[in-house]
Amino acid sequence: MMPTLTGILLAAFGTYIAAWYTGNVEGNFALLLFCATVVTGVYWLAEQWYFAPHRRKAALHFEQQARLRRQELQRLGVEPDPEDTAPAKAALLAQPWWLDWTAGLFPVIAVVFLLRSFLFEPFKIPSGSMMPTLLIGDLILVNKFEYGLRLPVLHTRLTMGALPQRGDVIVFRYPPKPSLDYIKRVVGLPGDEVAYRNKTLTINGSPIPSEQIGDFFDDSTMRYYHSFEEQLGARPHKILLDERHPAWIAGPQEYEHRKHCRYSVEGVVCRIPAGHYFVLGDNRDNSLDSRYWGFVPEQNIVGRAFFVWMNFTNPQRIGSFH
Repeated sequence: MMPTLTGILLAAFGTYIAAWYTGNVEGNFALLLFCATVVTGVYWLAEQWYFAPHRRKAALHFEQQARLRRQELQRLGVEPDPEDTAPAKAALLAQPWWLDWTAGLFPVIAVVFLLRSFLFEPFKIPSGSMMPTLLIGDLILVNKFEYGLRLPVLHTRLTMGALPQRGDVIVFRYPPKPSLDYIKRVVGLPGDEVAYRNKTLTINGSPIPSEQIGDFFDDSTMRYYHSFEEQLGARPHKILLDERHPAWIAGPQEYEHRKHCRYSVEGVVCRIPAGHYFVLGDNRDNSLDSRYWGFVPEQNIVGRAFFVWMNFTNPQRIGSFH
């Protein structure tokens, strides 16, 4: 029964992953990892408290029976041939395949689940919206405990952490479609008035200092963009502007709290509601961000991005960023 049940469970996991890979279903890795941890954890407990003791008991019984046979033969005056019981005993003690593929994987899956859920989560940068800070193909790490721990899947807050600061690069669940993860830079905090007009960023009436530092060549578009150094928080960061792109916001969506924003041919001005953040991409003219779909609720924030751990086409990218 157990081999059949295990085969069905593994087939279900495999089918889900295949359907996700082919685009037939919208995958949820956090949920998949949680289910894998629970299922393998149940098997691991069953192995520790039931299956392993029963195998040890069967091996002990086998040894006792072999010893009794030898003693009986000796009592009858027959000298028994030497018998190697080790292979048979090892076969009785060995984990069957269905436990090896479940209970045997539990420690690894549990460690990955805990690290990913509460400490650091890896992401891959799929687009150029955060250039020049982050490039397409960068593999990054996100700190998931700095802003407070949350339950995986449910996203319920467990502990209070620091509040996101202006200038932080954050990963968050995209408000129009929370199953997607986005990465942008925090520009406006709750209560701020943020204006982005004529490609100039103003916060609470004060223009944010920026200085042109040259041009940046984007390999993905084979074009040059003006590069600027902007001072949002304690550390400066670089942004890109495309002089060929108009200043007005084309096609903003209908979103919650849109009444807090005013659109014009010059751009947009927003008053950020409590518990929300205004985010922009560093590639200002090629980023789908708060100007188009609104504010990021605090509960949607996954964590702060802080480190590029690999870029297979450009290993020199490895290192911290801000």
